[in-house]
Amino acid sequence: MDGVGRHYPVAVIGSGPTGLTLANLLGRFGVAVLLVERNAATVQEPRAVSIDDESLRTMQAAGVVAEVLRHVVTGYGSHYYTARRKVFARVEPTGRPYGYPRRNAFRQPVLEGQLRAALGRFPRVETLYGWRLLGYAQDEARATLELEGPGGTRRQVTCDYLVGCDGASSRVRELQGVALEGTTFDERWLILDLENNENTTKHTEVFCDRRRPCITLPGPDRTRRFEFKLMPGETDEAMLAPATVERLLRDHGADPRAALRRKVVYRFHARVAPRWAFGRVFLAGDAAHLTPPFAGQGMNSGIRDAHNLAWKLAAVLEGRLGPGLLDSYETERRDHIWGMVRLALSMGKVMAPRSWLHGALTQAGFRALGIWPPARDYVAQMRYKPPPRFHEGFLLPDGRGRRSPVGRLLPQPLVALPDGREVLLDEVLGNRFVLLLRTADPAAEFARLDAPLWDALGAVRVAVLPAGGAMPDVAGVAVVRETDAALAFPRHQGCALLLRPDHYVAAVIPLARPGPAIAALEAMLGSTLRGAQRALSGPAGPSTPAAAADRS
Repeated sequence: MDGVGRHYPVAVIGSGPTGLTLANLLGRFGVAVLLVERNAATVQEPRAVSIDDESLRTMQAAGVVAEVLRHVVTGYGSHYYTARRKVFARVEPTGRPYGYPRRNAFRQPVLEGQLRAALGRFPRVETLYGWRLLGYAQDEARATLELEGPGGTRRQVTCDYLVGCDGASSRVRELQGVALEGTTFDERWLILDLENNENTTKHTEVFCDRRRPCITLPGPDRTRRFEFKLMPGETDEAMLAPATVERLLRDHGADPRAALRRKVVYRFHARVAPRWAFGRVFLAGDAAHLTPPFAGQGMNSGIRDAHNLAWKLAAVLEGRLGPGLLDSYETERRDHIWGMVRLALSMGKVMAPRSWLHGALTQAGFRALGIWPPARDYVAQMRYKPPPRFHEGFLLPDGRGRRSPVGRLLPQPLVALPDGREVLLDEVLGNRFVLLLRTADPAAEFARLDAPLWDALGAVRVAVLPAGGAMPDVAGVAVVRETDAALAFPRHQGCALLLRPDHYVAAVIPLARPGPAIAALEAMLGSTLRGAQRALSGPAGPSTPAAAADRS
């Protein structure tokens, strides 16, 4: 590729799971993308090992979920043990509110390879592996990047938007002069990845022993990970010694014939960038936030960033919405990521009690919860996990507070098509705005909602009929039938839902009096024509790419 002087609507720096997911989603939206990665290939060693239902739903949106699931162990749980190896809590979620099991094991090298290969579907997505970002500048019209490739070759390219998905040591964030804020733990953990491991249980095992907290996680293709907390006074070198590794694995049930693929000591972080958006420049994934691993949400949070940002970039570049829409990216994602950080910290306290008494009280509390079925299910079904919901951003509150579906990720049940086939709902919704009705009379009720706004958004009309009965043929409406009640919002019968391309509910429109809600939506869409470029103030990019490079 001759990249000298080329212009791209979006440039993505970093091809980890966040950057690759973003590039695939943008490719599906038809956006031209340049993906730049300093390494010659995707990651080869094991890193993240847990992918949740929301991330699998994003893989569905990217059109790769069938391939991804070929190398995923779905539906595992967690068993929590006392120091005497007695189970005091079980987390085994059975529900699939978003279409997939809530907890799943994968291998990051495999996922990255799949996502990189999937980019071949898109002739307008180009990649530069073995290239690094030297510097960038931005103005009212574009961002200009200076890149360096193998042998010192340099190229200068321009883009409408630049997204830094380049990890914890983000070059994009560094050049912007922004540091992560929060806590770096004194805790260090020894990570051991095994291959050809035969004696694995299906579930994660968490040994909550203050003398040596440990967690062991299942993986696909006969893999398993073990993580051990280092205690005060222990050195990395001593813990990495073969004799120590062998003893720890033996004491915690590892297959003695398994092959040790990787051993490394990590220090964990809970840190978030004070800003994620700077005019035409955005941060996503580990470049924007670092989450302790105890909840398995680090990579999954980056994939949420990618999905949130992808459709907004596409809508702005297509001209359906104004650049002010991009202001909602950080607004929506920041509160949720802090919720995940707090969850991870809380789970870490359970895994590694600070004293014998603290551990005993915590474990007794979980046993007590198991006596009362609603409390037991709160733990077992993972209802403690922060739900995917926004309280502000690109949405229209309806005044119903916690009862409202506005800002929530829509459930994804199986629905029946007119030909009798059952598919997950997103196969009908697609990656677009949707005006959704749950109704037995779609023709009459959609007629009440006639407005030019829907065509301006490119919204399709979808009707979900109650289970049973015939499905009418309604012009301009995709009609499906419920196979379960997971989709229903009982408090909002007689209303339509406006869904965003990421399947979050943007607004509720009452059928009896839709005019005020439609007018408010038109005003909200109009407001996106303002804003966004205000962020060129603040920690601004330097005036030239060379100047940006000089800052480092």
